[in-house]
Amino acid sequence: MGVDEALKTDPPCHPLACAIQDCLSNNSYNQDKCTSQVNALYECCNIFYQRHGDDAKTVSCPKPSLLKLKLKQQS
Repeated sequence: MGVDEALKTDPPCHPLACAIQDCLSNNSYNQDKCTSQVNALYECCNIFYQRHGDDAKTVSCPKPSLLKLKLKQQS
């Protein structure tokens, strides 16, 4: 599922969060093998907050301040 589709789900970005869990369980919880899934969730969450503001909430995303830190660490 792409980011645009995931943004339309209830709760937003939830399928991408589930994809991380599936990846981790299929790879003996080795996070290094799930980087693309984590990045997809962060991208979805970033767009979610851009559209709805930092006060918006979805259980699938980290808080905006933590998300910004994670994105900064990746670059």
